[in-house]
Amino acid sequence: MLKNHPKGLLAAALANMGERFGFYTMMAILVLFLQAKFGLSGTNAGLIYSIFYFSIYILAFVGGVIADKTRNYKGTILLGIIIMAIGYFLIAFPSKTPVPNKTLFLIISCIGLFTIAFGNGLFKGNLQALVGQMYDNPTYSKMRDSGFSLFYMFINVGALFAPLFAVAMRNSWLLKHGLQYNSSLPELCYAYLNKTITPEAAEKLSQIATQVSGGNTITDMTAFANNYLNVFTTGFHYAFGISIFAMLISLGVYIANKNKFPDPSSKKSTSSADSASIQMDVKEIKQRLYALFAVFGIVIFFWFSFHQNGLTLTYFAKDYTDLSGIRIDLGFVVIQGAELFQSINPLFIVLLTPIIMGVFGWLRARDLEPSTPRKIAIGMFIAATAYFVMTLGSMGLPLKSEVLAMGELSDSQRVTPLLLIGTYFILTVAELFISPLGISFVSKVAPPQYQGVMQGGWLGATALGNQLLFIGAILYENVPLWLTWSVFVVACLFSMGTMLFMVKWLERIAR
Repeated sequence: MLKNHPKGLLAAALANMGERFGFYTMMAILVLFLQAKFGLSGTNAGLIYSIFYFSIYILAFVGGVIADKTRNYKGTILLGIIIMAIGYFLIAFPSKTPVPNKTLFLIISCIGLFTIAFGNGLFKGNLQALVGQMYDNPTYSKMRDSGFSLFYMFINVGALFAPLFAVAMRNSWLLKHGLQYNSSLPELCYAYLNKTITPEAAEKLSQIATQVSGGNTITDMTAFANNYLNVFTTGFHYAFGISIFAMLISLGVYIANKNKFPDPSSKKSTSSADSASIQMDVKEIKQRLYALFAVFGIVIFFWFSFHQNGLTLTYFAKDYTDLSGIRIDLGFVVIQGAELFQSINPLFIVLLTPIIMGVFGWLRARDLEPSTPRKIAIGMFIAATAYFVMTLGSMGLPLKSEVLAMGELSDSQRVTPLLLIGTYFILTVAELFISPLGISFVSKVAPPQYQGVMQGGWLGATALGNQLLFIGAILYENVPLWLTWSVFVVACLFSMGTMLFMVKWLERIAR
């Protein structure tokens, strides 16, 4: 599989696995942690989530500028790994829940999240730029798209295990304290403590509290609510702590393989022939930058839709999906929770990448392979299909406010987990048409002197899409679900149409 690819590719992917582990830990549990820790509404938790993911990607632009100015890509990447580990430490340290000072502890958590985002900004785009520079070598240039697909596949191995470890940690901590997992309990506990709970929901809370306590009757519901919230969130704190070890593993891999990566700073001393090969006139540079900015503008709407997988789709898993069949019994702990759906996307990435690469290879051999811009447009149509499936599957489901008033939906009222599994399958196919190939497109089109900053630009476009994520949380809590998903269908179709309108121009620039 790695034949005809540069030797540093696998090392770069393995070094990136720790970052993916932490990223998908956040994607799986961050909004649920914010709700359970601070009693935030879905909208407010979604706002923090969107700002965090905006920061992760927009700071990659800053990281690209730093690396391009200093020409010290490797040092910038190394510093990013260390800073990310510090950020995870800040939010992994457990504190009492419900928090005694909500504002203070929320600020501390946000500082930890910003630290993670800043470290990620120094790391992510610049490592991708190094991978792109491996394929600047004419020996490997024709394998650029497949190289980035392989890179994307390997880094998602870390993402695959992150939600499993997070849920195992949280549930084992509950079990240690004689409790079991229930997706609705944190929200019901806060409603009870804040005296906003309906009589119907209060009765449901009493039933669930007895169930998760091993059948023991709860005589003091206030004490139970406080204890459950504290144990539940402490398990999440320790789940964040696992990401620290993942970052340390990535640090070791990166240091051990540092010499296998290209060094852009050494290009200043290359021969005049090599220097001439990377020179472009001002007009060509402008055309390339215009093309990249156009693509950046288009993919904003895709990422606004796609990254709902860690927000509204996670809410949907918690509130509307039958989780009884989604469990892994290890004997000493049962891995069960809405967070597990976040393992489905990286699992499909690992499984589907070789298949999609094989299809592209088969088409390439027959001179039928679509250009990278056309692949991206196809991916956007596929993403629209995923949310169309969610639209159909959500018809007739009650509003979120109605579910909260009832306490929770019974298993018979919830939808089959196959709905989300199918949606994640389709979204993963779309992602494989867009994300790794978009990175490849940027590395191919960006002028050499702007490699880092243009990779940051791609991530900056992702950031703007992420900043819009909170709109999904607002829709989720206030309008019918089918209408929420329809907004993302329209966004993806708009992106596809705009991409197709510009495709010939983009293909000409990318030659």
